[in-house]
Amino acid sequence: MADNVTSLFRSTAAHSPSMAALTREGGDGGGPVDFCIPCNPYFPTPQMFDDMSARLRDIITYYPSSADTITAELCSLLQLPPQAVAMGNGSTELITWIDHLLVRESLAVPVPTFGRWTDQPMETGKRVDMFPLQESSGFALDLAQYAEFIRARGTRVAVICNPNNPDGGFLHKHAVVQFMDAMADLDLIVVDESFLEFADAESEPSVVQEAMLRPNVIVLRSLGKNFGLHGIRFGYLVANPALAGRVRSMLPKWNLNSFAEHVVFMLKEHGHEYAQSLMQVRRDRLDMASQLSALPGLTVYPSQGNFLFVRLPVGAEGTVVRDRLLTEHRILVRECGNKIGSSSRFLRLVVRPQVDVRRLVSGLEQVLYGTRRGAAVPEPGNGTGYSSGTAAVDRLVGATNGAGVQGLAAQAQALGGGTPMPMPAAVPAPAAQMPVPVPAAAQVFPQSVPAPAPMPAPMPAPVPAPVPAAAAAASMAPVPPPMQVPPPVTAPAPMAAPLPTAPAAGPMGGPGGPTPPGVPARGGLTAAQVRGTNGLSPAATTGWPNAQSWPSPAGMGQAG
Repeated sequence: MADNVTSLFRSTAAHSPSMAALTREGGDGGGPVDFCIPCNPYFPTPQMFDDMSARLRDIITYYPSSADTITAELCSLLQLPPQAVAMGNGSTELITWIDHLLVRESLAVPVPTFGRWTDQPMETGKRVDMFPLQESSGFALDLAQYAEFIRARGTRVAVICNPNNPDGGFLHKHAVVQFMDAMADLDLIVVDESFLEFADAESEPSVVQEAMLRPNVIVLRSLGKNFGLHGIRFGYLVANPALAGRVRSMLPKWNLNSFAEHVVFMLKEHGHEYAQSLMQVRRDRLDMASQLSALPGLTVYPSQGNFLFVRLPVGAEGTVVRDRLLTEHRILVRECGNKIGSSSRFLRLVVRPQVDVRRLVSGLEQVLYGTRRGAAVPEPGNGTGYSSGTAAVDRLVGATNGAGVQGLAAQAQALGGGTPMPMPAAVPAPAAQMPVPVPAAAQVFPQSVPAPAPMPAPMPAPVPAPVPAAAAAASMAPVPPPMQVPPPVTAPAPMAAPLPTAPAAGPMGGPGGPTPPGVPARGGLTAAQVRGTNGLSPAATTGWPNAQSWPSPAGMGQAG
């Protein structure tokens, strides 16, 4: 296997080879310990697997029920109206239909993130405006700056992943709702909550109820990740009935298989075990972060997903670490060099039971430091460039900065000379575009609870002097809009700047027309500039969220 492992990764159209391919290559009938595929290791229960095994012949022999029947059963568990839900053969099927049906010209997304949100629109010729998350702020997404970036670019569709993949960054519900209200004039807002079941930062983090009241919001949720069944492709979206119905009308009658049907109808008997599995993943997440943070030079970023984003020590290169862990220790990890906005210095490690984590830590020690915490592995001279696994997407990223149409980048530079478009003055949106009245007080966007900054690994360095209280208060002040000099901060910290409201539409639908694709927006970067921006030092740690309650499978209320 050692001779073929690198070719396995290079030849796949996905970010990693399938477990089936790795098992075949291994030749011993067993796959590696999986720290790559982010699914729940504690669910389904052994009893559920025994039940599926006993019914295997019927499950694979006969047609499933229609998607409407399976969706109705799921909605009865989630307490959602079936008219507002569309189930897909995995969330990627739904992302594909969202792009084909609802993305007309442009889509904005923070990066790094799930690759289909950048690659899928580019495959269909859309412009993708990528908002870079900075390592210096722990990859936290500032929604006010993101909204300003969207206005400057004239983007028509906005995507938020909460928690974000691969870093696990979390946004509180009130902040997401106010972003949705401020962006009410966009064609579409997608809130991807695929990993929200694993969050414990607040008791009711989902915005599914709010999405059903708005004409331009879709919430995307996963089932395979939460239920530990990636091989059964199923997920769902929630939106107002008209929007959900538009997607549902394009799906085949039998787009869900019999395994998906069987699992959905089993869930009502196993709600307690499912809730316990989520709690165990959250406990394991804290324990795993603690063990990894003890490795010298390794930086662990706090996460609300069922994975941890880590930066390797200086001198270590992710593809080398990945290949050696797999060939020498039978451990599969996700190296993030092919994620736009990331590099090969980063790994995403799935939360697993403690016995597996001990094996991972031991393997990392031997790969990174020799036998036991010695010198790091050497870094190759040539860095790993972005590769989506789709040649057409790679050409678009390289040639057009994510613009989606060949040649527009050069045209934009010729027309605009590379000068950023000035930020248009915000004016109130027409009343007809605001389906839900927003109180005047809500127009001021409060600074969301700051995402915990990276947890630095313990290093033999002098302990810095304590930070004065006034400086600590200043560090927590809201981030001002880009290109402005922040005023001196005095306690108490001032409110953040208002989120940009809907400006007057230009001739192409945006504020005065969209910014040419090759020209960086005010406060933003083009896709080509996104790469290589993660070399800053992490900020000081601020601790981990540790809420005492957690959401039900629907993300609504508490489950006991």
